[in-house]
Amino acid sequence: MSPLDWTVLIGTLTTIILYGVWKSRGQQNLDSYFLDNQSMPWYIILLSIIGTQASAITFISAPGQAYTDGMRFVQYYFGLPLAMVVLCITFVPIFHKLKVYTAYEYLEQRFDLKTRTLASTLFLIQRGLSTGISICAPSIILSSLLGWNLYWTNMIMGGLLIIYTVVGGTRAVAYTQTFQLIIIFSGMFLAGWMVVHLLPPDVGFKQALQVSGKMDKLNVIVTKFDWKDKYNIWSGIIGGFFLALSYFGTDQSQVGRYLTAKSVKESRMGLLMNGLVKVPMQFLILLIGAMVFVFYLYFRAPIFFNEAQLARAHKTEQGPALLKLEDQYTELGKVKQQQVKQLAAALEAGNNAQADIAKKELQQTDVKATVIRTEALSLIKASDPTADTSDTNYIFLHFVVNSLPKGLVGLLIAIIFLAAWGSIAAALNSLASTTVVDVYQRLYNANASPGHYLMISRLWTLIWGVFCIVVAQFAGSLGSLIEVVNVLGSWFYGVTLGIFLVAFYLKKVGGTATFWAAIISEIVVLVVYWIGAVSFLWLNAIGCLLVLLLAWVFHQFCAPAQPREIA
Repeated sequence: MSPLDWTVLIGTLTTIILYGVWKSRGQQNLDSYFLDNQSMPWYIILLSIIGTQASAITFISAPGQAYTDGMRFVQYYFGLPLAMVVLCITFVPIFHKLKVYTAYEYLEQRFDLKTRTLASTLFLIQRGLSTGISICAPSIILSSLLGWNLYWTNMIMGGLLIIYTVVGGTRAVAYTQTFQLIIIFSGMFLAGWMVVHLLPPDVGFKQALQVSGKMDKLNVIVTKFDWKDKYNIWSGIIGGFFLALSYFGTDQSQVGRYLTAKSVKESRMGLLMNGLVKVPMQFLILLIGAMVFVFYLYFRAPIFFNEAQLARAHKTEQGPALLKLEDQYTELGKVKQQQVKQLAAALEAGNNAQADIAKKELQQTDVKATVIRTEALSLIKASDPTADTSDTNYIFLHFVVNSLPKGLVGLLIAIIFLAAWGSIAAALNSLASTTVVDVYQRLYNANASPGHYLMISRLWTLIWGVFCIVVAQFAGSLGSLIEVVNVLGSWFYGVTLGIFLVAFYLKKVGGTATFWAAIISEIVVLVVYWIGAVSFLWLNAIGCLLVLLLAWVFHQFCAPAQPREIA
């Protein structure tokens, strides 16, 4: 990077840290540290919810996902708006009335301690591992692209944000997320504009869209039903609904965001606006990836976007064969450049017959290029058996580093840090709140002073931060990072949601029946995933519905429990 890029990067990150520390003044107890004394307006809630969900993985991996698989990933979010409505009706008023710090406190009041402990433990496992991946994901890519040491990059990525998260708690997290998102969206808008601006002079946004559509990258809606298809409208609406309902309703990293609201109304406004904003936001991020695909039709694309790994392969005995494949790939790239121009011209002239011919020729050439690329990936794997041959996560950053002007590169790298910090800071805050409230205070020390709990909360924020950095150091080849995190969540979210739905709607079912239903359902979910019976989004629905069914069945054989009605 240029000196200007470094100046932009360091200046942006320093500003965020100082802003977070400044906003954290006046912390005195758990109310102020974890809930900010329930003083947040709805628009801060909205931006904090988005900032928690939209990690660096969203901005790094989503454009690459569109580049390789088209925009059908957006269907993953189709169930989210409906989930926001259900949350506003059911979860939000209950949590606010009970004045809880974490979602899992409610489960003890409704069931018993073991069910509360189970749900909080599932959350701590899932969120701790996911946060480690959220640190590792951008670190792997930055270290590869910029030549940084991976372990130091992990420590910088996770370590700097610990400063304001430990000191500032929820208030620092929420307000820095707001500031971060302003910078992130500004940078992504500039990146999207630059993709189109850098295309040949006679190719505008309209022509780029037409070419992208012809090459099946604008496949936003897929109506064919297939249990094993990861992204279609059915898995998106049904599986996505259960995933969103569980994530926003039972994951403390999100529940903790809207528990800070001034009132139930403010929480509802933040959640409903999130339901309206999230799908268009994700659509636009994926659209950038579709435009990057068009860009690399007009200009040379590398045979493998992780150029650091490619360079290492060149130094091995597979190097000469790899160079020959790259030459062939480059020649096919030149052919594609001519063919895409013919396709664009036919589309602009409205000559559908000629456009279909040009599309077919371009697709045939693309298939040939894919065959050569597959051979190259085999050579890369042969040169280093530990190499990750999935380069989805490197596509967008390759474009950023190699195509964007000075200054903007530094800003886009800063965005990776900021997006990672936004989600990781909220995760650390929620991990600490769950540990302190659901484990330490409940099981070990119930009568300490407010100052003691504040100190312990900061200590556990630090401990979880170190734990997640350690997880990041041991994370290996991850593939598409945005999928990995969502798969990990799908292992646990459906079961956790089932526990809460039993609590809300099956009033006669007690804690013992629910506890064992959750244990068995979790085992079933993991087995179903292991054998590959369905795509991962369906695991959320399976886990939830199985807990409801088994809890009801077990209740028939359990001793009648005293109803525990909650306000």
